[in-house]
Amino acid sequence: MPLAEKQHQLVARFAIIEDHHERLAAIVARGVHWPDVTAAERDDAHIIRGCTTPVWLASSFTDGRCHFRIAAGSALVKGLAALLAELYDGETPAAILAWEPTLLEALHLDRHISPTRLHGLAHIRRAIREFAAAAP
Repeated sequence: MPLAEKQHQLVARFAIIEDHHERLAAIVARGVHWPDVTAAERDDAHIIRGCTTPVWLASSFTDGRCHFRIAAGSALVKGLAALLAELYDGETPAAILAWEPTLLEALHLDRHISPTRLHGLAHIRRAIREFAAAAP
């Protein structure tokens, strides 16, 4: 499925929740179910630099596709990071490098989370792009 369609489906899933507090709660709940990094991966090699709350990203490349697991020091941050991981999980490196997400804006999350969280999400996005760029 093209990334544009995947993003559209993610936005549609959460946009039906009109109250922004409830929408964030649903995103947090979704993050709980996103695959977590292992205890061994909660190390310096997997931590995302530039995030106020600790975030770990474990990336793998299988059959020409990128896969991502996330852990974070807060449930909200994991939920937001899992949105990005879900969008890009299973995609080719070329697709990841070519697509700039607009999930946060489409769901108006950029209006309801702090600038430091937005900054941290940009670092997560950059780490996903860097992994894709280095993939074989």
